[in-house]
This record gives sequence, C-alpha cells and structure tokens, in this order.
Amino acid sequence: MPETRTASRLSNLWNDGKAAAMTEAERLLYRSNLLGSDKRITNYGGGNTSAKAMETDPLTGESVEVLWVKGSGGDVGTIKLDGFATLYMEKLEALKKLYRGVEHEDEMVGYLPHCTFNLNPRAASIDTPLHAYVPKKHVDHMHPDAVIAIAASKNSKELTQKIYGGEIGWLPWKRPGFELGLWLEKFARENPDAVGVVLESHGLFTWADTARECYETTVRVINRAIAWFEAETRGKTIFGGEAVKALPAETRRAIASKLMPAIRGMISASEYKVGHFDDQEAVLEFVGSKDVRKLAALGTSCPDHFLRTKISPLVIEFDPAQPDVEKTLAALPAAIEAYRRGHTAYYERCKLADSPPMRDTNAVVYLVPGVGMITFAKDKATARISGEFYVNAINVMRGASTVSSYMGLPEKEAFGIEYWQLEEAKLQRLPKPRPLAGQIALVTGGAGGIGKASASRLLADGACVVLADIDEAALNSAAAELAKTAGSDFVRAVTLDVTREDAVIAGFGEASVEFGGIDILVSNAGLASSAPIEETTLALWNKNMDILSTGYFLVSREAFKLFRAQGIGGKVVFVASKNGLAASPNAAAYCTAKAAEIHLARCLALEGAEGQIRVNVVNPDAVLRGSKIWSGEWKEQRAAAYKLSTDELEEHYRSRSMLKRSVFPEDIAEAVYFFASELSAKSTGNIINVDAGNAMSFPR
Repeated sequence: MPETRTASRLSNLWNDGKAAAMTEAERLLYRSNLLGSDKRITNYGGGNTSAKAMETDPLTGESVEVLWVKGSGGDVGTIKLDGFATLYMEKLEALKKLYRGVEHEDEMVGYLPHCTFNLNPRAASIDTPLHAYVPKKHVDHMHPDAVIAIAASKNSKELTQKIYGGEIGWLPWKRPGFELGLWLEKFARENPDAVGVVLESHGLFTWADTARECYETTVRVINRAIAWFEAETRGKTIFGGEAVKALPAETRRAIASKLMPAIRGMISASEYKVGHFDDQEAVLEFVGSKDVRKLAALGTSCPDHFLRTKISPLVIEFDPAQPDVEKTLAALPAAIEAYRRGHTAYYERCKLADSPPMRDTNAVVYLVPGVGMITFAKDKATARISGEFYVNAINVMRGASTVSSYMGLPEKEAFGIEYWQLEEAKLQRLPKPRPLAGQIALVTGGAGGIGKASASRLLADGACVVLADIDEAALNSAAAELAKTAGSDFVRAVTLDVTREDAVIAGFGEASVEFGGIDILVSNAGLASSAPIEETTLALWNKNMDILSTGYFLVSREAFKLFRAQGIGGKVVFVASKNGLAASPNAAAYCTAKAAEIHLARCLALEGAEGQIRVNVVNPDAVLRGSKIWSGEWKEQRAAAYKLSTDELEEHYRSRSMLKRSVFPEDIAEAVYFFASELSAKSTGNIINVDAGNAMSFPR
C-alpha cells in the first residue's frame, strides 16, 4: 500500500537458524508463509511461490529435478507442504514441443497432470508454466499494492524503469498461462542481470538462486516501491480531494445495519448471501472522495482483485451531510436493478461461443459515501476476503491515480479472465455448499447447554451464528469454543438482556452489521423457578414473565422486522418446555410463562405465513446435563418437590419417561435444526416434544 510513514516498510523476517536444517521444499514453505503473513505483500489466496529441487524418483531411484509450486486455489500465508503441486521439470520442458500457439494455450493445462511427480494429488495451477520456465531455482509471484499501483498506471513501463532501472523489467498485459510462461523465460534469459519483472495490470515476479535471496529480493523490491510512492505522493491531493466527510463511527454502523438487510434481501433470490462491513480509514477516504465514481467505474486491474469483487462496485447514492436512510432504501431497488442490467450487457458484449453461462449479476461491493464499504458473498469468509481485495484495489487506485492515471483492464480482457473456461472449471470443482450455507442465526441463551448445542448444530451445517446471552463471561467462553471449531468468521457474540427493549434492538442491529441480517431465530433464553403458589412472590412471577414471555415477544418482534426488511422469509424456533403443555407442582409462574411462549408462537405462525416466516416450538424436558438452569436452585427445588436428593433427580426423570431415556442438549439441538432447515420447509405452528415420552404433554 502506498504509505506516508517509514513504519510502512516491510521487515526482513528471514531466520537462518530456522531455515538451515530445512530441505529445499521446507524452505519454500517457510518463505511462502513469511510472504503471505503480510497483506501488503499479497492478499489471501493471491500470489504464488515455487522452488526447483532435486528429488529421488520413486521408480528409478535416480535424482531428478522437480518443480514445487503452490497448488491451485491455495494461500501462501497458510499453505502446508501438501498444498504444493510437484512436477517433473523434464516433462514440463517437453510440453514446449506440444504447444500449438497462443490460440491453443488453454489445452496445455490438460497436460500438467501428466507431469506429476510421485502421484501428488494436488492440482497444479494455471501459473505453473510461469514458474517452471524462469531459469532460476526460486520464483516468487506476489500482488503487492505498491507494485500493482505501478503496473496499473498509464505509463507503467516508464515508471518501472524510473523506480528500478534495469534490475526489474516490464512486460505488457498477458493473461496467465503457457504463453506468459514463455515470455518470462525469454525475458530472464535475455536480461541476466534482472531479478524480476513487473507484469502490466497484474503484479510482480522475482527470482533468485536460493530461497533466502528470493525472499529478500521480493521484500526489497516492494519496499523500494513503497518508498518511492511515499516520496512522490507527499503533499499531493488524493482521489481528487474530499467531497463528503465521514460520519461518526457509531452512526456509520447504525446506517449499515439498516442498509445491509435490505440489500441482502434483494440479492439473495438464487442463494443466501452474507455481508461484511468495513469502514477503515482507507475505505472512508475513497468513498468520500470526489473521484470515487470515476475510479470505481474504471474497474479493478489485477485479475485476483476482480475475480473476488467483480470488475466494479455499486456506489450507493447517499449524502452524509443530509443523511436520509429511508430515501436511500427507497432508491436501492432501482440501483441494484441497473447494476444487474449493466452486468448483463457486459456479458452480452463480450461473450464468446464457448463462454460459460452468465453468473450472478449482482454487485459484490457496495460503496456508501461517508459510511463505508459493504460486501456480500456466499459466506462470511468470502465476503470479508472480497472486502480485503477491494481495499487492495483502493490502495492501487490511490497510488496510480496520484502519480499517473489509473488504468483498469480492457473490458474484453477482464471478461476473458472472469468467464474463462479454466476459471469455470475451478468453480465447478468447489465442494457443494452445506445445507445452511449463507444463512444467519441468532441464538438467545446461547451460553447455556441447549443454546450452545443448538448453535453448534447450526454451525456444523454452514450457518453463521450470533450468540446472545446476558452472562458475558459465559458468552465469551462459549463463543470462543464455537469459533475454534467452526472458524472465527462464522461466530459473533453479543451481550443481550432479552427483557430490555433497547438491548434487543441493539443486538439485532449488531447481527445486521456483522452478517447482513438474520434467517433463523432460536429463542432460548430462560430461567427456572419453583415455589408453591402461596410462596410465589410478585417479583418471581414477573421475572418469569419478563424473560419467558416478554423476552420472547421482544426478540420475535425484532426478528420479524428483519425478515420483512429482507423479504426472503425466515424461521423462528422457540425452545419452550414440556411444562408449557403439562402442569407441574410448585412451578405456576414457570409453567404459565412457558404456556404463553407456546401460544405466542402459534400467533406468530399465523402472522408470518404470508411472508414465508415459519414459527415452531421445541419442548424439552429434564435436560440436566450441561444446562445452566439446572446448576442452581432449580435443581434443588425440583428435587424437593419430588422428595428426592439432587443426585437422584436425573434417574427420576429418566425412569418416569415412556422411553426410559435421558435427554441431552444435543437432542434438543437436533429438533431445533429440523425446524431451522429445509427438512421442515412445510411446517409452521407445530411442536416437537423432546422429552423421551410424556403422555401428559402430548400436543393433542
């Protein structure tokens, strides 16, 4: 990123002590992870690294030269050894005899598996020839913002010469593939003193004879670009200057929480989308600038950028000086439809006879002046990474437009990358989405046994989860536990008292700004109390009603508001109790409140059906293990009611059930999942008892 501080320089992280005992392949892995650890060097999934090493052929026992190169779809920052493809260099060289010219270069990808060394199942990427034919042992291909800013400038060749002299060469735009590999080989052989090349509108290649020299060359070349931009942009106007001022942070998030569910609903017709909001300084500078619309329309340059972000974003009309969110919401349908028509026209202009079918025509990136950037994708991680890529694009535009003129890729070249048959084949190899992929759940009482188990079950099938609970310590612990298994992108925690209207509204606002909305509400917050009626205080009665009746009303109301704003339906699952259907001694407040929950669910099922909002109830009974409500007085009170010791209580409930089985949080979670998933797509207003059988609580 073009910066204005000396601290922006990359550090040399190479450690000879670590690297000395490594094999050549292990040093490649070490180098790759170092490079990928800094997003100023390359973005997630971007870039490529390779090493040519001598290995023992498993068939002949002879020493042969093998290319180790990052496999298709990998990320250099997190790659392991099994993420590298391995290919015989002798066979890769033989491919040159089969090459029929640039019109047929795509067919060369089909030959790469025939070059595989040692039956390595890792697929080789389209970049393989670019690394194979550079006549050096070690090659780095990175996408640093500072160098792409050079590559995307109108006079990029002249800038490359000015900044690097003859040490770094320049090649015009060429789509990655076999032909570009031959270009790189020719350049390297004809320029033996060069240590790399800038690829127009693409990125940086560097090479060396050792892993350490290659790594240090890459860092040094990037640092030189950073330093040059620092000096050249000092005191200059950025993006044409400021057009609007950014709103305060809290206001920005509040506006995003209103816009995101509306956008999400409009673009989720074919598949659910998850959102990500970014209002970092670089984003705010760009979206608030005079040139934002002009530069955004030019599109991103680096192929890695627009494959994640589409060529261009949608700039939403919004005036932060006179913020009118309702006016912006009213204008969204027309703006989104215009973007779709624009993408369709782009496809029709550029398509070839063998082009893949047109994909989703909706924007990925939405820029809001004074507010920030919103990105939507099929899951949270992809939405976040798409945002990171567009920040890279902003940084590139910042540098290029300040020292020169920023140039996006020609439209047909961009289309050739986006709708490349090889890219389509990669997309088709992706795993089938999990059943709840792209869906967002909010679980109240999420730190307790049933809540956490329900969240875990939804996460297992691909949902994002907002875990809500009043117990902040237990909430943070539960969220950390779930994030460790499901991934931090998929879990958020919000401290929430369901009896406070303002807290409930704020909690759902957080869900909207973190993920874009919700699809599933699991209303599970609870307590349990036991007392004979003459000993039931008004405070105890009200506490039960506040949490189990009013609380369920408040969270349901906010969920319905979001469901209506999105317009794509929704699922509400109440975790009630067997006691809502069958009376129990010494628990009038609890049983009455649970009965209110069940009747509220019936009412909501009637109201929601027209909008495809389904509302159903799960009735647990006697879930002792892992349940927070059984860890306090309730357990002692129920044992006293049945004249038992607390140690005898679980066996009492098990033996009194018709099936003679204990009920666990995971059992309730399966019923919650059933009502949250398409398994129950035609069910609303229904009840599932998970109580091991209790005739008194049969619903009918």
